Amino acid sequence: MGESTSETQQDAIRPLRDDIRFLGGVLGDTIRDHEGPEVFDLIERVRIEAFRVRRAEVERSAVAEMLDGVDIAVALPLIRAFSYFVLLANLAEDIQRDRRRKAHEAAGEPPQDSSLAATYRKLDAAALDGAEVADLLADALVSPVITAHPTETRRRTVFDGQTRITELMRLRQRYADTERERVEYEQQIRRQVLGLWRTALIRLARLRIQDEISVGLRYYDITLFDVIPAINAEVRAALRSRFPGVELLPRPILRPGSWIGGDRDGNPYVTADVVRQAGHQAATVAFARYLRDLVELEKALALSARLVPVTPAVAALAEAGYPDPSTHADEPYRRAVHSIRARLTATARRALGDVPPNGLDVGAEPYPTPQAVLDDLDAVDASLRASGDGLLADDKLAALRHAIETFGFHLQGLDMRQNSEVHEQVVAELLAWAGVHPDYASLSEHERVELLADELRTRRPLLGPYARLSELARKEVDIVCAARDVVDTFGTEAVPNYIISMCTSVSDMLEAALLLKEGGLLDPGEPDGPPHCSVGIVPLFETIEDLGAGAATLAAALDVPVYRDLVAARGMRQEVMLGYSDSNKDGGYLAANWALYRAELDLVEVARKAGIRLRLFHGRGGTVGRGGGRSYDAILAQPAGAVHGSLRLTEQGEVIAAKYAEPGAAHRNLESLIAGTLESTLLDVEGLGLDAEPSYELMDELADRARAAYSRLVHETPGFVEYFRQSTPVAEVGDLNIGSRPASRKPTNSVGDLRAIPWVMSWSQARVMLPGWYGTGTALEEWIGGDPERLATLTDLYRRWPFLRTVLSNLAQVMAKSDLDIAARYAELVEDAALREKIFGMIRDEHARTIRMHAAITGNDHLLADNPSLAESIHNRFPYLEPLNQMQVELLRRLRAGDDSELVKRGILLTMNGLATALRNSG
Repeated sequence: MGESTSETQQDAIRPLRDDIRFLGGVLGDTIRDHEGPEVFDLIERVRIEAFRVRRAEVERSAVAEMLDGVDIAVALPLIRAFSYFVLLANLAEDIQRDRRRKAHEAAGEPPQDSSLAATYRKLDAAALDGAEVADLLADALVSPVITAHPTETRRRTVFDGQTRITELMRLRQRYADTERERVEYEQQIRRQVLGLWRTALIRLARLRIQDEISVGLRYYDITLFDVIPAINAEVRAALRSRFPGVELLPRPILRPGSWIGGDRDGNPYVTADVVRQAGHQAATVAFARYLRDLVELEKALALSARLVPVTPAVAALAEAGYPDPSTHADEPYRRAVHSIRARLTATARRALGDVPPNGLDVGAEPYPTPQAVLDDLDAVDASLRASGDGLLADDKLAALRHAIETFGFHLQGLDMRQNSEVHEQVVAELLAWAGVHPDYASLSEHERVELLADELRTRRPLLGPYARLSELARKEVDIVCAARDVVDTFGTEAVPNYIISMCTSVSDMLEAALLLKEGGLLDPGEPDGPPHCSVGIVPLFETIEDLGAGAATLAAALDVPVYRDLVAARGMRQEVMLGYSDSNKDGGYLAANWALYRAELDLVEVARKAGIRLRLFHGRGGTVGRGGGRSYDAILAQPAGAVHGSLRLTEQGEVIAAKYAEPGAAHRNLESLIAGTLESTLLDVEGLGLDAEPSYELMDELADRARAAYSRLVHETPGFVEYFRQSTPVAEVGDLNIGSRPASRKPTNSVGDLRAIPWVMSWSQARVMLPGWYGTGTALEEWIGGDPERLATLTDLYRRWPFLRTVLSNLAQVMAKSDLDIAARYAELVEDAALREKIFGMIRDEHARTIRMHAAITGNDHLLADNPSLAESIHNRFPYLEPLNQMQVELLRRLRAGDDSELVKRGILLTMNGLATALRNSG
């Protein structure tokens, strides 16, 4: 049985290894042809030696010795070679995942968890009440929010080349039995690989915010415009068929958002013009797609009036079609769609000031709202079905209707975000200018809340047209006014939320409300009427202390009458954002995860008592140290009541491309978000029952111990910051040109002021992965204390409780990518030998301790026993990581010894790019 299983596993991965071997051969041929035999031979020797290291046939020093002193002119193509080896291996793995999934389906095996098919089975088995389901999903929303957080190191040109090679590899696989076509596809693959080899991997200039807006929007044309509406339609139909008699999901459940162009926390390049541009570009994408689809729909609906009757509504639309009544005279559907295209063109001209491609600029009347467009398309749909032609209605017309229902004129909701400290400065200046209070900063919290509440009730603005403000205050007010312009042009869903970073108090929330009022987005209402704001005010709780106080802050805000009236005007809905990155940097992995869970429990209770519907927005990054991991598992790991039919979460950096750059991947990832949301809302997934409170108390103690262990290293060990800066490439991360934001919030040497992305990315490059595990081993070991019963308690919780299972699974994934032998090479860069030994010794001991505790609790004999696909992935890419890490250490040593040549700096950046590609979720 063991041999048979082993043979089956080998058969399953053989196509992957064949693909990697083929692509590696193509790259090798390209390098030999264009860099010469000497460079190629060195790359081959290094590659072979790295494989021998993986098989433990030689010491790690073997590769390091080969690269010691290598000429930089040779080092650069070597680094590029291993970077491209990794990129092509990633591509092969993506193809393998699709191959295995199709084999799974073809074998007739049950649907896998995280798929909607599996979720529907669970819902069917639960025999749920339709009315209860309708209530729980009354405000259903799943919103992935794309951000510009800079961890995607690939240039768009490289990304496009990789996409094309993926397509060609799939075609090669499909036509493998046809020699002529196979050879042709392989020749095209060689051509694409050559193009990549001749393309620079890293950017010469930092991305501008305008570039980031365009990059974020490209995923709509690539996948999202087709995938999201299709999933919305599928989920609505599936749920309504299971629970007839109740109107489920009156609005599409899946509605995307973006921060790019609206998030100015620490990004000085976001201006009023950028906000308008972000809204304008998104709407342009939507209108251009609608007009293109209408052209195709006209062609598809060439039904003749001599053969098919139409309803009066379609006849009326047809009358308004082509100016010449003889054009397509007997094709009423074509004429009707033509009239819809003319009106939508007029709508686009009014909103955008221009006519997108495929427009009909004939002076038609613009549509007032997306619903008006849908009304006309629905009339066409009803007419087709009335004549028995529903099959036609279910194709291009249905896709367009679902798209407009989902995306409207705005395409995506643009969130605004700013730090509470900035709000305080600006509000103080506005109040002083208006003569309301000369020194707002001197007021107590109670006095601030009282003053702000009074201002929110009055219709008088603080500023007149001739107000003289500081550059900061003028910029902030102009940005909010620009957001109002976007809302006026594209609808209220164009700017749905205003997020307050580092929110610590009620006044922080009311200050944001006052800015929205000054910008015209918050209406104080009539003297006896309630205020209204189309934009939701969203506090973001980020540090462990703020997470702990978050529920109290929200409860206090709801006790302020004017704020509660604002929430009531929004249907008693309140969103709260939870920060994963800063809480982790603040207190370590386990403490941060538990602080988030505890905060959710407390927020759910406040929402229940206050009678509001709570929506949580999860600020997750790509890595485990920033809240990453499988989204489906993360959703199921939320406490009971925390999801309640809706959630939002950020999608950042390299994770965006991994999830949404290809239609199949986009469909699976979006499907998993909805599957997790439905299961967490409608089923009992926590599984603790009466053991909940004792389990929470146990986690309280573990979290305290973990935070103490983490703080002893990060916050209390003298010289830790110096060690971090010398043993990682943190100083070089800012030179990668992967985003528009500075690497630090403030120009200081404090860990607290360093942004989470360079913090996590630097530890990842050095293969320590410290933010994803440190402190956990000590907490577990101290709590267990050698007591078998305590160990059994944790093992039982691990098996029953999704939260603990997910925490330990994510920890294992990140630790499996760590490599302390490589990390020791980075530690050698620290000049102070005593400091090096002390801190690296603490890291090494905690690493070993954490692995022991993971094995003891889970019963797994290695970290990835429950994730064989990731284990295989790490096994495959290890030989490519080794030279990149060794070369990075070598070049960092040269740079810090005084060789600051451009080629050495470029080599370091190239290694960072290659390692980020290899690790796949590095920041």
